[in-house]
Amino acid sequence: MPDKTIFDIAVVGYGPTGATLASLLVREGLSVLVIERENDVYDLPRAVHFDDETMRVFQAVGIADDLVKFLHINPGMRFVDDQDNLLLDWPRDPDITAQGWNASYRFHQPDLEKLLRAYLENCGNVQIVKNCELRKAAEVEEHVILGCKEHPTGSLIEFKARYVVGCDGANSIIRKTIGGGLNDLGFRERWLVLDLLLNKPRPDLGDHTIQFCNPKRPMTYCRGPKNRRRWEITMLEEESAEDMVRPERVWDLLSRWITPEDARLERNAVYTFRSAIAYKWRKGRLLIAGDAAHLTPPFMGQGMCAGVRDASNLAWKLAADVQDRAGDALLDSYQIERAPHALAYVETAMLLGGLINSMDRQRASQFEQDESQGQASMKSIQPKLGQSDLVMSQPENPDDPVGRPFAQPRLGAGDILLDDMVGYRHLIISQRPPKRQASSDIICLSAQDYPPLAQLLDQLKTGAVWVRPDRYIGAVAADADALFEQMHLN
Repeated sequence: MPDKTIFDIAVVGYGPTGATLASLLVREGLSVLVIERENDVYDLPRAVHFDDETMRVFQAVGIADDLVKFLHINPGMRFVDDQDNLLLDWPRDPDITAQGWNASYRFHQPDLEKLLRAYLENCGNVQIVKNCELRKAAEVEEHVILGCKEHPTGSLIEFKARYVVGCDGANSIIRKTIGGGLNDLGFRERWLVLDLLLNKPRPDLGDHTIQFCNPKRPMTYCRGPKNRRRWEITMLEEESAEDMVRPERVWDLLSRWITPEDARLERNAVYTFRSAIAYKWRKGRLLIAGDAAHLTPPFMGQGMCAGVRDASNLAWKLAADVQDRAGDALLDSYQIERAPHALAYVETAMLLGGLINSMDRQRASQFEQDESQGQASMKSIQPKLGQSDLVMSQPENPDDPVGRPFAQPRLGAGDILLDDMVGYRHLIISQRPPKRQASSDIICLSAQDYPPLAQLLDQLKTGAVWVRPDRYIGAVAADADALFEQMHLN
């Protein structure tokens, strides 16, 4: 437990976004307070998908090798009409991608949360307060006072922190304190979410995610790890949540695929899928991340991924600010970079939601990117970060790599993944070593020593690249010394 009266950072919320952020901050040497209203991990399924970029953040935290044991590699998603004719295919590469991991994973959220918490609770510079509800956050001078209520005693306690990050969900008290509200993007639908545990193997259900596109009753099928399966079923306007969650109603809706003899119903719940982006992600020493900052329909499986990206983008900036290695503008770049990136995923998910609510081949054609196999096929989107002083990109050049993740090859005789060699730090890769010495928070690697890095520089058509701790490319230049001048990193 930190021996401090004022924590460097307080994180409100102990879900995947909050736990990831806290873990990265602890690795940066900061004192961290975590405030969580519940006492333990919610032990039922919620999020079920994440991608290679998200796994790379879990690698930075240090849990990836343990987490992979709990995962199922997802082969992709298919959109079919009411006759099961294929409208659109979204295949996911079964091989390891340029990020060093598989493109798409299915998982059980409690497995992830338990690993994140086990890591964090073994760290020395973190205090985790559970059964504690944040009631107010007031900024005073150089810190924030947090007023909390303990459960079940009802005792009132206070904490102090230099910065507070609300990872406290769609009804975030930190977002409400910041003000500005949500920009509602117009998607609002009620869906019945059903999680089942198979009693026996059902290979006929398949490993692909299936979107059953039907204007009367759209449905989604997801294959989870081991014997976990999920169906998501849209609700009609006149249908009530109370009626839809009745077991007899549930099994009637699932009768096309499965019966009570085949599986056990683990959870049935009604969710309202929404699309929204917060107008303000920061006010002074208060910030938000995850669902507190953005809400997306689930049709791309990017809700949790967006929150983990928030954490990876924000952690190194908070650390630099707290350790007096950067000015206030660094934290201003957080929303500037992340909001457009998150919005790109939300808008694509909304478009896919429109397709799922129809059987329109013309609508499906707007996603077509590959017809080489004689069928409509789409690829994963790769949006750039928003343009900030830390993303020195050329918007007019569609091939400009700045603002996108840098690849993660294996290096050296030990076949070590790049991020394991570098850690959660800045990285300069250049054809020739720089003439000047870098500071301790910057690692410099010469492509002359690592052929895979030389190949990546050739692909980028540049002599040097700056890779930020969140693994996004910040700038490219002719050589490392030009990067130092351009980015003022030293």
